Amino acid sequence: MPAKRPPRKKLKLVATMMEMRTPQHRATALPLGAKVALLRAETPTASFYRYLYNTVGEPAFWCERRKLDDAAIAALVADPDIEIYVLYCGGVPAGFAELDLRRPGEIELAHFGLIPEFVGRGLADYLLGWVVDEAWRRAPERLWLRATNFDHSTVLAAYQKAGFLAVEQETRQIDDPRATGLLPKSVKVPHAALAE
Repeated sequence: MPAKRPPRKKLKLVATMMEMRTPQHRATALPLGAKVALLRAETPTASFYRYLYNTVGEPAFWCERRKLDDAAIAALVADPDIEIYVLYCGGVPAGFAELDLRRPGEIELAHFGLIPEFVGRGLADYLLGWVVDEAWRRAPERLWLRATNFDHSTVLAAYQKAGFLAVEQETRQIDDPRATGLLPKSVKVPHAALAE
């Protein structure tokens, strides 16, 4: 019987920096019959933010904020230059978007995504279109984000469709967050992220 392989220790991260320098106006219609509400979470609790971040981000291997304690999370979400918008579908949180306005002249779409059970219902285009319009309402010099090869396979195309252009790409090896305990061992790694 062959020996069982130890868990991977390194993964390949490909981060693509994308930006938009001028507003892109496009229709962001809701799926027919969708009962949604989009609300700004004004100073959410650390536990609610963790729920959003961990649930949306787990499949995409988001783990930077998992390293922070509750006091650091509370300070972050209390910052007036961090805006968190929550999409509700049928009264249930379905996803969120986080805008970081801390750098003068630019806005980062720091986090964006849907809770896995809501993927594939046409809600991502609506949320992305809305949050892009909301960011441009402030007239920044640029709106930018970072996409990775851990994101859902359709994300890069959705960002391009919304008007973002890829401007830089970085490839590096990272520690597998499942091996370090930041993510459950059961989370599947996208094939594109497997280190050679």
